[in-house]
Formats: sequence, C-alpha cells, structure tokens
Amino acid sequence: MRDRSGTTQVTLKKGQADPALFALLGELPRESIVEVEGAVHRSERANRGIELLPERVRLISRAEVPLPLGVVDKVPAELDTRLNHRVLDLRKPSVRAIFELRAALLSGFRQSFIERGFLEIETPKLLRQGAEGGATLFPVQYFEGRAFLAQSPQLYKQMLIGAGFERVFEIAPAFRAEPSDTVRHITEFTSLDAEIGYIDGPDDVRGALEGVIADTIRSSREQLLRADNPLAAGLPEIVVPFPRIPFATAASWLDRTDLSHDFGTEDERAIGEIAVERFGNPFYFLIDYPTAVKAGTFYAGRRDDDPSLTGYFDLDYEGLEIASGGPREHRLDRLEAQIREAGLDPASFSGYLEAFRYGMPPHGGWGLGIDRLVQALARLPNIREARLFPRDRYRLEP
Repeated sequence: MRDRSGTTQVTLKKGQADPALFALLGELPRESIVEVEGAVHRSERANRGIELLPERVRLISRAEVPLPLGVVDKVPAELDTRLNHRVLDLRKPSVRAIFELRAALLSGFRQSFIERGFLEIETPKLLRQGAEGGATLFPVQYFEGRAFLAQSPQLYKQMLIGAGFERVFEIAPAFRAEPSDTVRHITEFTSLDAEIGYIDGPDDVRGALEGVIADTIRSSREQLLRADNPLAAGLPEIVVPFPRIPFATAASWLDRTDLSHDFGTEDERAIGEIAVERFGNPFYFLIDYPTAVKAGTFYAGRRDDDPSLTGYFDLDYEGLEIASGGPREHRLDRLEAQIREAGLDPASFSGYLEAFRYGMPPHGGWGLGIDRLVQALARLPNIREARLFPRDRYRLEP
C-alpha cells in the first residue's frame, strides 16, 4: 500500500488471514484505492521495517485495467505519455519528490522575504498594456474590449515603490506568448518578483537576491532531509557572494566581439562551463548588460558614467538563466525618452507614469523563474517536469 508517507507492506498469512482477503487482494488491479485495518508488526524483510497484518479490507475505488501508464514499473515512459496521464505520473514517489522540493523552495522564499522586511503583494493578471510591449502577450476578450494576460508584474511593482511600500515581492503566474518549443520555455510559468526602494546601485539588488537564494536553499535542504526526500542531497552548498562576470568578459570567453545581441542557449551553456570551472560556484551573475541588448526593456536603468551600459544582470545556474533584473530608471524625463526609444507611446503608460510624477526613489528588483530553478536544482531534462500541469504551445490539457 502506498500513501504520501511511503509504501507499507500488507502481509496475508495462510491459516491466519481471512480467506476472503486472499481472493479480494489477489485479483485487485494495481492503483486501486483500499482501506486496511490490522495489526502492525516489525519485519526485517519489509522495506520500512514493518508489515501490516490485515483484519479488514475495504475496497474504495477499483482501478481500470490496463493502466495507461505504469506507476511502479521500472520501464520509463515518454514525457508526452506521462503528461497525457499526469495524475498517474504524479503518483510516482520520484515525481512527487520534485513538487516537495518546489513547495520547500516557495516556503523558503516567503520566509526569507518576510524576515528581510518585504511585503507580499498581488498584482493584476489582466492588463490593458504589457510591461514589454505586445509581441509576447496573450490577448483575451474582456467584455466589449480586449485585455492581455500579464507577462510580468513589473510596472505594478514599481508603482508600489512610488506608493511608499519600499520592499515588495510576489509569487504568481505569468504568461508569455513566445512560440518556443524548447526544454526551458513554457507559456504559463510561476514568477517570483521583488522590488526594493532607496537603492544606491545594482549591487544592492544583487546582494538581496543572492541572500534570499542562499536562505531558501539552506532551509529547503533542511526541510527535505527531514522528509527523506532524495533530492535533498543534490542541493548545492551555497557560497556568497556569487561571482560577478561582466557581459563583455563572458563574450570574450566565446570570442565574440559583437556586444549588441544577448547570449543564446548554447552561449549560456558554454559560459556556464567556464564560470563553474573558474569560480567553483554553480550560481553566478552576468553583469553590466549593454544598453543595446536591453533596448526593449524601457525601464532598465542606464549607467550615468557610461550610458552604453545598464546596471542590469542575469543570475545563472550552471548555464541556465534563473533570474534577471537590476536598477530601474526612476527619473520621469529619462523614462519617457526610453519608452519612445523602445518604439512605444508614453501615453499608453499613463497610469504607470503617474507614479513617477509625484516623487519616485531610486529602486530596482528582479524576476526569477520558479520553474527553471526547480528544473536546475532537480536536474530535470525538461522544464515541463517542474510543473504539475504544464502549458506550452501545444498543450492545454489535462
């Protein structure tokens, strides 16, 4: 018998158990739901050191046969088959372990943020305008008009800094209409976003992020070890501060001289191999992103000493981008100019810009993909395995 605590052996002994129980349990299909009452005995041969000698068995729900997906079988199934029959797939202890890790991370993040004086917020997921333009937005019918699913809480986080909240975070779904068919992209994902007011520069943001990451992974390891979760042993030992690698330096490792384009997937993997070898830390920052790379991110703060560079950064884990962020532009005239440079109309962002008209402190923050972090820490080959019911370009059920 299997429940959330593990698997317990039920033993029928001839001459002791009711013969009717042999008939019932002998023909019962796998994955049926039963309730068993009986005496618990120690047993050196049972996998938990105990066995249950049944006195009464009640059949609650009989499983159909054949099963479309094996639960205890060692034969692997294709990911599409697993996702098509996700409820059965989620019954596997190895799959459940992934979501115990995910839950531990979410709990750890919340605890760390609250201890650091952050306020948890909830921002709208139906928007009139996206944070990064309309190319990656999902339009939806909204009464007689049209709205979009939120790709980020970015603009609202900044507005709340202007409202005097100073430190905020949100863990919520986000949606990105990118037709990507890769092992690291999905259309519905969970984003952890934070924003901090009254910063002196980008390292205030980076320091907060690496501190929260360190707190969360340490607490998650402790929680999973107590639960005998097999993924606990694979969580990395956290050493802070994380290495800071300028964008131009990382580009030189790849013999790239063009700094106007972001790194691709293979570039990130190559950088990750070099970074981990040189610094011995799976986490590292790529910093000083060129303005040309972040041109579409109109709220990105540019360096006063060198406007060709921003204070933006990515946080990577062994070649996989986990988070992105940096200082925002808090000066209204410059922000409006950058909106125009991005090919957008400031009038479309009137509600957002109002927050900057009446006093906005220097601020910055980041967005972190929970699904990618789980994928990285659990070493999953596909990000879809990090979500209970993933959504991508082709999958809308179950």
